[in-house]
Amino acid sequence: MTTTGEDHARALTGPWWWDRWRSAVLDGSLALVSAVECGAEGIPFARDAGVPLWVGIVFGVVAGSVLLVRRQWPTAVVLVAIAITPAQMGFLMGIVGLYTLAACEVPRRVIAALAGMSLLGTMIVTFVRVRQDMSRGDLTLGDWFVPFAAIATSLGLTAPPVLLGLYVGARRRLMESLRERADSLERELQLLAERAEERAEWARGEERTRIAREMHDVVAHRVSLMVVHAAALQAVARRDPEKAVRNAALVGDMGRQALTELREMLGVLRAGEDVGRRVASVSLAEAAVAAASRVAGGDGAVEGPCLSELDELVGQSAAAGMVVDLSVQGEVRSYAAEIEQTAYRVVQEALTNVHKHAAGAKTYVRLAHRVSEIAMQVENEPPPEAGSASAARLPSGGNGLVGMRERVVSLGGVFVSGPTDAGGFRVSAVIPAV
Repeated sequence: MTTTGEDHARALTGPWWWDRWRSAVLDGSLALVSAVECGAEGIPFARDAGVPLWVGIVFGVVAGSVLLVRRQWPTAVVLVAIAITPAQMGFLMGIVGLYTLAACEVPRRVIAALAGMSLLGTMIVTFVRVRQDMSRGDLTLGDWFVPFAAIATSLGLTAPPVLLGLYVGARRRLMESLRERADSLERELQLLAERAEERAEWARGEERTRIAREMHDVVAHRVSLMVVHAAALQAVARRDPEKAVRNAALVGDMGRQALTELREMLGVLRAGEDVGRRVASVSLAEAAVAAASRVAGGDGAVEGPCLSELDELVGQSAAAGMVVDLSVQGEVRSYAAEIEQTAYRVVQEALTNVHKHAAGAKTYVRLAHRVSEIAMQVENEPPPEAGSASAARLPSGGNGLVGMRERVVSLGGVFVSGPTDAGGFRVSAVIPAV
């Protein structure tokens, strides 16, 4: 396997221009063998040239040692090999030099020119040497053998190292290209993983907000009504026992309804968590996605509220002592489950806010079915008494209006809320019908 990235960079630990120590050892060994070869071949060269033997040996050793720098200066090695070809030395250096030159990042025209020079020089030297041997009677073959030997020797010493070097160079470039692609892919995968983690964190935050909003809408309204009825029960318990009994029954019914909805919500959450454990890749927050979707979307065992239950919702507020006027305009029709649930939740939360902040105030609930949208408005008058807003001592977390706005805006609708000129409060929302 190949190393990539930082691992490949750490692998370059050799001395000087070598990438690795084993490369340095290999080149040193080749240079030593080449120096010995050229030194041995320098003896007959010194005899033929009429110079002292030690001069020929030193010349051969120095020339053969040039092979040590074959990776750094391959062109120089080949030129030295071509230069000492007439002295009939440096065969190993020529072969290794041509191989290194062809495998390096050198222009093809330079490789072709130096290979051609080496081929021509070897051919000429071999031709002259074989012809001299035949003239002296060392070889008794025909004249055809001289060109044949020259061509065969020159091709044998030139073509194989050049072709092998070209193949190894092409393979090395391919491996480097694959390594670069692997590094690029690794960086892209790391970037995608970081983005996926960011998206997952964002999705977890969104789902936590969504579940909190759903829990608030499911429980807060009924608990608020229970508190209002409990306060009324405390006020009339001694004066009107029959009314106290009715209020107590209402408190019990609302408590049971709140518990039922809470159990359904938690049951779906647990089911989503169990599914996440089975696949072993979904966290609790991600499992809650399916739970909140089923609660809000009505595509599971838990059915969400719809506009047909609006009369019952208004009746519960009226039973708690609120004066509520419900008016419906336009042709009543059915909408997508998410639209009806959002419209129901807006009215429910608006009535809950009236119980909390304007107890006893007359409230108007208006619902308008239009061609391409559905509009709703909940407006209350000022409370009859200044202290009535806190008579039941209902806590407020400040999340109701935020949750309503998020629900409506997520469906492409418009949400507006604020005080009226008369001192009351108005909540308005318009949701596209599709």
